[in-house]
Amino acid sequence: MQQAEMLRNEALGATLVKKLKLRGFDAYYCADKQAALKQALALIPQDDVVSWGGSVTIDEIGLLSAVKERNKVIDRAAAATPEEKTELMRQALLCDTYLMSSNAISSDGQLVNIDGNGNRCAALIFGPKQVLVIAGMNKVTGSLEAAMDRARNVAAPINAKRFAGLQTPCYKAGLCGDCLSADCICSQIVITRTSRNKGRIKIILVGESLGF
Repeated sequence: MQQAEMLRNEALGATLVKKLKLRGFDAYYCADKQAALKQALALIPQDDVVSWGGSVTIDEIGLLSAVKERNKVIDRAAAATPEEKTELMRQALLCDTYLMSSNAISSDGQLVNIDGNGNRCAALIFGPKQVLVIAGMNKVTGSLEAAMDRARNVAAPINAKRFAGLQTPCYKAGLCGDCLSADCICSQIVITRTSRNKGRIKIILVGESLGF
């Protein structure tokens, strides 16, 4: 990463942390993945039950493997059947700490997330005692409208490609088609303006490009 980009991320990160705190979020800026992992683990008590939503970011910083070693976890990937997977996703809504990223964050401190099943957005909204959102600075946009556009036309098409054979416009064309497909991964579109339970949602901004 160029020095100028690092300095810009630091400046923008510091500005955004202040705006996020005004909205009731706890917020932190970490320069790199190593610092982000250290900060995240400091926020998760060792006796917490931990679960997570689909996120490349939490895997990229090493958080997923770290909590699997240290904490009791609810891991839907361990399910043997679709029914067991759904049950584990339900149990995750009552965990102590839920891990996720955000599809986009506006420069005024609002989170934008899209979901197919809705389990990730549901956990963000209510259930787990605390939610840790880890997001690279590549997900920060200049406005709420730009955050919505990023979520639908950048994050969603790339996420769709993680699941082979989806019958959606974004899978086929790489852009949102505002579809009503049974395979739609944008069934839920959630804007989180504030953390009403002050500090329940904790956001770690990372000065690198992470996830998508």
